[in-house]
Amino acid sequence: MATDRLDLVPLSVGHAAEMARVLADPALYAFTGGAPLSPEALRARYARLVAGSPDPAVVWCNWVVRLRPDGSLIGTVQATITPAEDRAELAWVIGTAWQGRGFAAEAARALAAWLTALPVGRLVAHVHPDHHASAATAAACGLSPTRHRRDGEVRWEGAGP
Repeated sequence: MATDRLDLVPLSVGHAAEMARVLADPALYAFTGGAPLSPEALRARYARLVAGSPDPAVVWCNWVVRLRPDGSLIGTVQATITPAEDRAELAWVIGTAWQGRGFAAEAARALAAWLTALPVGRLVAHVHPDHHASAATAAACGLSPTRHRRDGEVRWEGAGP
């Protein structure tokens, strides 16, 4: 997938070292919890993601976000697709050095458009109620907040862009 400024490249284990630097700022985890992973831990995580979901009823799709023209990685987008439910859950993260420039919305919109073209009927994202930038990204994907909560996060839903 590609946008005006970004390429979404399928995740590989080989992305772990560069992504560990992109995801190294503890501020990235203020709303989601957790902490930065070492390159080795991220490599192991990426190996699990690339292997695919252990549940045959669920499909994991993961991409790194590559900035053109310099080719640097700046974040990730992912979708967990449940075909039997005609649903995909979206998630995104952009490194702090690249935030505030619309990259998350641009990448997430491309992902949402790809999913609706499959077609996937319902898109979902979970956003911390105080994470206004992530809420704006969800809205840019055509999602709207619902009254449902999961682990303190608001469920956003929609049919995509």
